[in-house]
Amino acid sequence: MKKWILTGIMISALGLSAYSNSTVMKSDSGNISQDELYQALKTKYGTQTLQELAVEKVLSKEYTVTKSAIDAEVKKVKEQLGDQFLTTLQQYGYKDEADYRNVVKLNLLEEKAVYKTLKVTDQELKDAYASYKPEIRARHILVNDKKTADEVEAKLKKGEKFEDLAKKYSQDPASSSNGGDLGWFGTGEMDADFEKAAYALKLKEVSDPVKTQYGYHIIQLTDKKAKKSFAQMKNTLTDQVKETKVTQEKIATVLKAEFKKAHVNISDKDLKKATDFSALTSQ
Repeated sequence: MKKWILTGIMISALGLSAYSNSTVMKSDSGNISQDELYQALKTKYGTQTLQELAVEKVLSKEYTVTKSAIDAEVKKVKEQLGDQFLTTLQQYGYKDEADYRNVVKLNLLEEKAVYKTLKVTDQELKDAYASYKPEIRARHILVNDKKTADEVEAKLKKGEKFEDLAKKYSQDPASSSNGGDLGWFGTGEMDADFEKAAYALKLKEVSDPVKTQYGYHIIQLTDKKAKKSFAQMKNTLTDQVKETKVTQEKIATVLKAEFKKAHVNISDKDLKKATDFSALTSQ
């Protein structure tokens, strides 16, 4: 979902009538009318927010996103972030989990619309299966320098518990409180050097210090899944191949076509650009 439109601001106040002039704030210095608030919100958030609402309205007519699908996506993020889930959401501009779930739903709707237009050949599927590796589960201890990594490695060899050292030394706040556990992950989800080292391990084996862009990791492979058959993986592989074909230009083209098919018309001249997806092609 890296390529989808990700925004977290859903300003319900834009639903205020532009023609109502009720007072929403009174003070000795002056009042603020509902119309003034609407105009300010429209200027600051209007086009983007209307576009999001319109995309959801248009796509929901043809495509369905289930609660379980949203739950699955949110669960993945929760497993990766652990106790830092809500804090991280807020850092990225989401008000709360409900706000984030709204965006996940929008992303999944866009995904369905774009994927419908993409084709995958049998050879592409065969190539994808040949390179497919089953998910693994690992834990790690991330430190800033080689000296500290060597120190942690020495303590592990002396019999100290991995989870205790992760809580004490690891600079990864999302996993340190869970003893370094990263949950289940597959190829393409982690740093390339980290992934290569993790997949090279035998079950329960602990790696030497592994250098990545984030620092030095000591990794332990804690579990791994059996490789599924081609038939079992076909749908997943199809989506994975399609994901590689997605571009911002493709998203813009599909959304523009969906709006045209739905005869979308914006009556407020200040918000006409909500039907313009050209900004996506420059991202």
